Amino acid sequence: MMRNGLIACTAIALATGACYAPQGDANAAPAKAPRSISASEKAQGAKYHPDLLAEYGGPYTGPQADYVTRVGKKISVQSGLSNAEGDFTITLLNSPVNNAFAIPGGYVYITRQLLALMNDEAELASVMGHEVGHVAARHSAKRNTTSTIGQILSAGVGILTGNSTLGQLAGYGTQLYTLGYSRKQEYQADDLGVAYLARGGYDPLAASDMLAALGAQTALDGKVTGQTRDIPTWTSTHPNSADRVIRARKQAATTGIPTGQGLRNRDVFISMLDGMLYDDDPKEGLVVGQQFIHPVLKLKFTAPTGYNIINGSDAVTISGTGGKAQFSAGKMPANGLAGHIDAVFKAVGGNTPIQYGEITNSKINGINAAQASARANTSSGQVDVVVTAFDFGQAAYHFLTIAPAGQGIGPLGPLVNSLSRITDAEAAAIKPREVDIVTVKAGDTPATLSGRMAYADYKLERFLTLNALDSNAKLTPGQKLKLIVYRK
Repeated sequence: MMRNGLIACTAIALATGACYAPQGDANAAPAKAPRSISASEKAQGAKYHPDLLAEYGGPYTGPQADYVTRVGKKISVQSGLSNAEGDFTITLLNSPVNNAFAIPGGYVYITRQLLALMNDEAELASVMGHEVGHVAARHSAKRNTTSTIGQILSAGVGILTGNSTLGQLAGYGTQLYTLGYSRKQEYQADDLGVAYLARGGYDPLAASDMLAALGAQTALDGKVTGQTRDIPTWTSTHPNSADRVIRARKQAATTGIPTGQGLRNRDVFISMLDGMLYDDDPKEGLVVGQQFIHPVLKLKFTAPTGYNIINGSDAVTISGTGGKAQFSAGKMPANGLAGHIDAVFKAVGGNTPIQYGEITNSKINGINAAQASARANTSSGQVDVVVTAFDFGQAAYHFLTIAPAGQGIGPLGPLVNSLSRITDAEAAAIKPREVDIVTVKAGDTPATLSGRMAYADYKLERFLTLNALDSNAKLTPGQKLKLIVYRK
């Protein structure tokens, strides 16, 4: 979570390319020859590129970024949008969210978390090819992606009653940029991505392998969080059904490249990942089980059992069956917490002001706090919206909670009341995780290697998913595999 930022802006939810969106009822249409990148598209991409970097924690630098840039440019020129690699800006994002997207103007993005899930260069090329495919087919221009904060609020609330497919709380911009595509568009992007792989000399089967890896990660995420998911965390709008894996495999067979003869470059790719940051960046805060802890801001809070925490660059989102919450921050205004609360309600309401009640003051774990609530009308019915703000000197932090009408802060009360400061010693004890590449030795097994994973639970499952291995996998001496360990 960024240190400053009130409510993430949705103005840049204009034309980004999502990865795998909700499926409809159409079949894929044949791809048309793409138009070259226009001057207006270049200007549009340049305008929103800085905002996207800020939303995703900025660029991740180092050898991994250089590798991603090289592969991204190589696969992007296969699209026909431009023959010049210099017309594409490829960015590895410093984000713990599994995500990738592209926007008009030649801008392609992938997060380091998603990069770590991949097991060879061809899988990286397949993801980037799919995203560029959305741009080449001008899919974003064929749907309405403009949203107001109020609309996003309604969408976030709607999930409580099952009437929304967005399910995002107001202000959590990370996934608002990637609203869903139709099944027809997703299939077309799949097909284009496979074609780009073949043109680039890669094994086109990598696309189906990547889809299968995402499916395994989605299943694991459901186990870890206790919430069954039908869609991968690579934004909440991208289903990864088994039939899609099969379809991608069949599409690969039409390219004419014999199985196993395209480039995979596995060992070089795996070695490149060594030392890359994994999961949360401590300077943005970390999620540890049900707890969010920020060693720089010196604070922590705990989500109730059954609630999922997603750490974004501008906000932390907490969601469960009983409600949703957002934790964010802003500079302390001249009129104190009351002014901060007023600003939050105005930001959430957008063009439709939310009338809130009396502001009450209290102390929570020794921190000065203020709270106000409102009853809001949404397309899904009435809901209770509560803002609880905390005084951290020059900064004000707040929880924005949403629950069904009549519940007030409801089951999210323990979350709000858990916010507390941490000591310097607690902050210093927090260690980030990183990718550690190991070479299999005689006698190594998934069980022995996974015991070194820097997690308290699901060590074996995490290891198998990360390395795309079956539960009965036999390891070969000399084989390179990924572990997630604490950085020393």
